[in-house]
Amino acid sequence: MEAFIKMNETYLVTDLCAKASCSDEIVQIETAADEQRFICDIREDEFSEKSHLNKHFCCHTKEKLHSCNICSKEFSQKNMVPHFQTHIKEKPYSCDVCHKGFSHKSNLNRHYRIHTNEKPYSCDVCNKEFSHKDHLNAHYRNHTNEKPYFCDVCHKEFSRKDSLNVHYRTHTNEKPYSCDVCHKKFSVKCVLNAHYRTHTNEKPYSCDICHKEFSCKRYLNVHYRTHTNEKPYSCDVCNKEFSSKSHLNEHYRIHTNEKPYSCEVCHKEFSQKSHLNRHYRTHTNEKPYSCDVCNKEFSCKSQLNKHYRLHTNEKPYCCDVCHKEFFRKDSLNRHYPVHTKEKHYSCDICHKVFSQKRLLNVHYRTHTNEKPYSCDVCYKEFSRKDNLNVHYRTHAKEKPYSCDVCNKGFSHKNNLNVHYRTHAKEKPYSCDVCNKGFSHKNNLNRHYRTHTNENPIFVMSAIKNFRAKVI
Repeated sequence: MEAFIKMNETYLVTDLCAKASCSDEIVQIETAADEQRFICDIREDEFSEKSHLNKHFCCHTKEKLHSCNICSKEFSQKNMVPHFQTHIKEKPYSCDVCHKGFSHKSNLNRHYRIHTNEKPYSCDVCNKEFSHKDHLNAHYRNHTNEKPYFCDVCHKEFSRKDSLNVHYRTHTNEKPYSCDVCHKKFSVKCVLNAHYRTHTNEKPYSCDICHKEFSCKRYLNVHYRTHTNEKPYSCDVCNKEFSSKSHLNEHYRIHTNEKPYSCEVCHKEFSQKSHLNRHYRTHTNEKPYSCDVCNKEFSCKSQLNKHYRLHTNEKPYCCDVCHKEFFRKDSLNRHYPVHTKEKHYSCDICHKVFSQKRLLNVHYRTHTNEKPYSCDVCYKEFSRKDNLNVHYRTHAKEKPYSCDVCNKGFSHKNNLNVHYRTHAKEKPYSCDVCNKGFSHKNNLNRHYRTHTNENPIFVMSAIKNFRAKVI
């Protein structure tokens, strides 16, 4: 060990202090903001770190300091040996539960509280409990809003020193922690640990309300707020509130129009990394999420969740006007104009108006005869995707809708509704020329042409004019 320790040539001696003292007389005082100051009981000199106080105290004890030959830090002889163990990675103290090794007994004692769930330190403001005093000190700054640590590059302030150290890596792009499975690198060890659980599928943190499991404690904490409806983060522009800071940061980009994530293939920019990841799968055709009922694959988990409701028949979105329920939120949003009667979109060929642009686009295809959706079995083409989905049932012989009068089956609900009229003798559509009644609107339209002697040429002329405008 002597090879790593060199003796200082000089003693740190002072004759300013007449009063003798021992190391037990060092007093640690905590301020109201819980920032620790270390004060010498002899001269009342203040120090921000305990190591500085120990070094100063040698002035009074006339104790010789030793310099570490590895890092050049100076220690008393008593503290030199524990410090030296940090270099040689000697860990003589091990946990008898999980066998993890430690270089200091105090660190072992702190670690042991993980197993015993002991939390001897509590906040006198909110009564939250902590297993370590430094965790309590860091937490207390949430109440005082004290941020004593700041970045000397961008001057951002932090309440904890470890948060500052992690932040520094955003400037240096340092990622010292790497996954030994996929070799992905991380700037923070706890993020690596959370990532590693994606390989092991380990989820050690569970919600004690709904029992949902999480791989990371931070995710659990954010999830808890869905039960408490707590939203501690608010936008200073529009005052919208959020349950997590990351959601606030993502939202804030709506105001700044910031899009820091760009696709390396097509260079499209995104405000959120998750949106970039989802977009990137359009290039790779990757579909990592599959339905465990029908095995259909999806590139996005949200798409899988929406699809899964087709099996469970869950309709979580409800119209607050007519109480109609929907599988998807966008379907509910499209439904709302039915009540407001708003129709902002009009066809420039026939001037028919629509409440949604999507419906106008679908309608245009009746003029252009565009059919972008084709059946991969018989290659029949359709202008609408929902019509293609209904058509697929003719191949699968699927008829999910049946008449409760004669039990006849139908592949489409509209066909069932039209069929019902044969039993009820209902003919809701009547010709305004001869008053003849029809059970279906298509039959009325066909009949009406016998009165108008309609020539479809004017329709084709309108289509040509429309195409000329588009080109």
